[in-house]
Amino acid sequence: MNARDLLPGRGDYDLRGPVLRADLLAGLTVGVVALPLALAFGVSSGAGPAAGLVTAVVAGIVAAVFGGSPVQVSGPTGAMAVVLAPIVAAHGASSVALVSVLGGLVVLVAGIARLGRLVGFLPWPVVEGFTLGIACIIFLQQVPAAVGTTAPAGKNPLLAAAGAVGHAVTGGTAAVWTIATVALVAVLMLLLPRLHRGIPASLLAVAVATVVAEVVHAPLPRIGGLPSTLTPTLPSFTLGAVGDLTGAVVAVAALAAIESLLSARVAVTMTRGGPPVGPTRPDRELVGQGLASIASGLFGGMPATGAIARTAVNVRSGARTRLAAVTHALVILAVIYAATALVSRIPLAALAGVLMVTSLRMVPLPTIREVVHASRSSAATFAVTALVTVAADLILAVEIGLLVAAFFALRHLAGAAHARRDPLPGPATPGDEHIAVFGFEGAMFWGASERLLTEIAGTAGDVLVVVLRLSRLHLLDATGARALGEAIEELEARDITVLVKGIRPHHRHLLTATGALGKLRHENHLFTDLDDAVAHARSHVMWATEAARG
Repeated sequence: MNARDLLPGRGDYDLRGPVLRADLLAGLTVGVVALPLALAFGVSSGAGPAAGLVTAVVAGIVAAVFGGSPVQVSGPTGAMAVVLAPIVAAHGASSVALVSVLGGLVVLVAGIARLGRLVGFLPWPVVEGFTLGIACIIFLQQVPAAVGTTAPAGKNPLLAAAGAVGHAVTGGTAAVWTIATVALVAVLMLLLPRLHRGIPASLLAVAVATVVAEVVHAPLPRIGGLPSTLTPTLPSFTLGAVGDLTGAVVAVAALAAIESLLSARVAVTMTRGGPPVGPTRPDRELVGQGLASIASGLFGGMPATGAIARTAVNVRSGARTRLAAVTHALVILAVIYAATALVSRIPLAALAGVLMVTSLRMVPLPTIREVVHASRSSAATFAVTALVTVAADLILAVEIGLLVAAFFALRHLAGAAHARRDPLPGPATPGDEHIAVFGFEGAMFWGASERLLTEIAGTAGDVLVVVLRLSRLHLLDATGARALGEAIEELEARDITVLVKGIRPHHRHLLTATGALGKLRHENHLFTDLDDAVAHARSHVMWATEAARG
């Protein structure tokens, strides 16, 4: 593949009038929607609202220019905030910039190594369980702020939420103010879109909550000071710090790659049936996201990923090229330079309300019903992934989800494997009762070989010849090949001649290397045609019968 596929080109933009207007309008719409989310995710991660804004601007522009999706919008996300929160608790907020740079380097290398298509190997139940788990964590993380308390650093979100609710029940009036603010934001976000779909509900809800809080002088914690400029600064870098953060870097890089590629894939499905927006290149997407996280870290921001919700808004707003995502970042940049004083007065409880509603919207109930009703295995994989995401760790959840999915897939594959006794071809002849033809179908691997070959090796009665048909055997691994050799050896030891028919070319080397074919009584006992194998078996039975009589 050409290396130029990983780099920006002239075809990334279309400056013709209608397309240009559509991109600018979509970018403005997404910028308005992204502003409160950038602030909220920055606060939720522990890095601070300024880090959220910086990420939305710097990473948003870099990912739009260098990424592989024409309509993807990147920036801080809830999933990344979930991963960063324990990192901040363990290593401090200053570690976020270094993690962002190092994680970005890992994602960049993955893109250069052409690993973008690996996300296609993630099973659907794992992806949906992961998404549900993230939505639950985002909601739980906002409960302390919603009831006027502060969660202990590094505590499990579920336990922290339960403790915050218990504290609020016995607490003072602070919980009343924060709960009222969250309720106001939630009601506005849910009702305003019903009046008109074009209303920026989250931004307007935060604005109303801020105005009310200022008018009544509500005793609510506010966002506080924000940067008025963007200045690149190298994060503190020591070998010891890198060693301590290795696990965090791997987790951040894995999440950034997975979420970005999944978001880009969702964008492709949303653009079908509409105006053409150009192809999505997974490898280039990883390159762009890696560069975006590196740039974000150099400006004091967070690791970036493709944002599914903002990408969806971008597509629905008519975006055609990556200019829309660039415009969205410039809108947020204008806020940093022109409205920092106003933004600093936003109550943290208002952002908690935005994230709570956002987390609820992340839960696709129809999709969950489809997963649960698809099969017991998909329901179990979905449930395990979601539970581990909430109870333990996001990356661990994906790993366990993959293991559970693989277990069910292998069990299904093993169950679909068969070794059936087939009738002999042609008219019956005397002595056919001494011949057994077994046809293998499906797979003979470590999960199924013992069951299949037990049936073959257990051949009883007065069988003198066994014909093994392997032409319909699609999968064979080393364990299966070795087990087949052991079955041949056992049958030959019982003076039962074994004939093998229809070995596939790509299986022959494995059967030879494991010594399975060497267990045959004679090298001429390999056949490509069943009629020839049965003819040989009949002649052998005839010879053996005559020898027994003589």
